[in-house]
Amino acid sequence: MPELPEVEVTRRSIAARLQGARVLSVRVGKPLRWPLGCEPQSLVGSRLGAVTRRGKYLWLPLQRDAGAQPKGSDGGLLLHLGMSGSLAFHDGAVEPGPHAHFDLDTSQGLLRLTDPRRFGAVLWSPALDADPAATLLARLGAEPFDPALTPQTLHAACRQHKVAIKTLLLGGQVVVGAGNIYACEALFRAGIDPRTRSDRLSLPKSVRLLTALRETLGRALEVGGSTLRDFSDAHGVAGAFQAEAGVYGREGQPCPRCATAVRRIVQAQRSTFFCPVCQRRA
Repeated sequence: MPELPEVEVTRRSIAARLQGARVLSVRVGKPLRWPLGCEPQSLVGSRLGAVTRRGKYLWLPLQRDAGAQPKGSDGGLLLHLGMSGSLAFHDGAVEPGPHAHFDLDTSQGLLRLTDPRRFGAVLWSPALDADPAATLLARLGAEPFDPALTPQTLHAACRQHKVAIKTLLLGGQVVVGAGNIYACEALFRAGIDPRTRSDRLSLPKSVRLLTALRETLGRALEVGGSTLRDFSDAHGVAGAFQAEAGVYGREGQPCPRCATAVRRIVQAQRSTFFCPVCQRRA
């Protein structure tokens, strides 16, 4: 599943090319998670602004020229890659395959969303702070690199919940971006047992956890995210973070710090990998 690093890598790979491009046509294929929410033709003629990201959502702002025909509204497209989605640029017309569910043909090339499992979404919204975008984004926790997120605010937020810290990280209601791989790796870096109840996380451990989250996600961004199956950015470049994992996917292999065998348990229906020595319960 594409997580925050993969979505940010995708954003960076499309942002420069899309900004200022004019929409020439829109093709909607099989239904995704939600309907587009507007007539595809109403987007034609719009110009794209700076692509931004919030959590795992991409925002593609649109602006129409004065007097443009057909008439339409400014606003933008909120895009989510779901569990198996990816974006790719094509320089010319390319016949859509069975999993190509959305095409945005622009003056700078064809941007295509491919999503075999169809849990992704592309929907129009009049603004980020208006529905439907506002409702979807309201559930999201803090951005991990936001200066307003401090160890103190993280500690206070964790104390509001009574679940395992790994489960809380996956939920995204406290801080976004720590998907399964990155939650496992951040907790390993911080030396925190993933089963630790969030409301019992001390302030010193909150300091270590926030530092580890930022280090883990920052490194993932540097190497293009993780490619476990078929993720790549819009130019077809795969991620490499999975090759650097200390514990994720390494059940039974020696911990890179102490050589103890890495353990695997299941939390919130997801595999959790950790070192029982380096991440001993307090």
